Amino acid sequence: MNASLDQVLQHPGIWRGDQLAQTGEDALPTGFAELDELLPGGGWPRGALTEILVEREGIGELRLLLPALARVSEQSGWQAWVAPPHVPYAPALAAAGVKLKQLLVAQPQSAADAWWTAEQALRSGACSAVLAWLSTPDERRMRRLQLGAESGRAWGILFRSASAAQERSLAALRLRLEATADGLAVHILKRRGGHVSKPVLVDLQQTHGVRRARPSVPPLSVVQLPREAARS
Repeated sequence: MNASLDQVLQHPGIWRGDQLAQTGEDALPTGFAELDELLPGGGWPRGALTEILVEREGIGELRLLLPALARVSEQSGWQAWVAPPHVPYAPALAAAGVKLKQLLVAQPQSAADAWWTAEQALRSGACSAVLAWLSTPDERRMRRLQLGAESGRAWGILFRSASAAQERSLAALRLRLEATADGLAVHILKRRGGHVSKPVLVDLQQTHGVRRARPSVPPLSVVQLPREAARS
């Protein structure tokens, strides 16, 4: 390699495609040390979109997020859940340390409105985290979500079917989850800093930094949004 080029590549502000980017990443610890070791910055990327692919609901995808959701609930921002397939189970969230008074559940009446709601929540700057279950994705919609997360400095999480693993994605981080007898297998399909060939096994019972308590459980704020024309 040319000596001058090699000197440039050693600059701390530059990362190469085969290296894990650790410097300058605004990340939120996942609560699982084995996963943090493989993620740029040591956790979930803030100001970016994370895509989580599952074969079926309920294999541990929400439990994987709970430590980080509890951590961000200590901040002043809202947590917005857009079009979840089921009403979130408030007692379990409260026991994990999630402040329910800062959690807002939105149920738009059309797929187009759900995408618009998720984008606006990400862009608003008022949400620390936005979780969305959206159908009929396309590159334009995905790009708007990613840009919205960047603009609002929010942690965006998009849940999709594992069948989408072969499709292109503009998300900064892309994971495919698989339930196994030994724990939850997390396949890192895409990250800033290179490919990960083997999945990491996560024991969902072993977390760090999660406050578990039995607080009073206020009702969730569920908003039934009126059907609107899709926003361009």
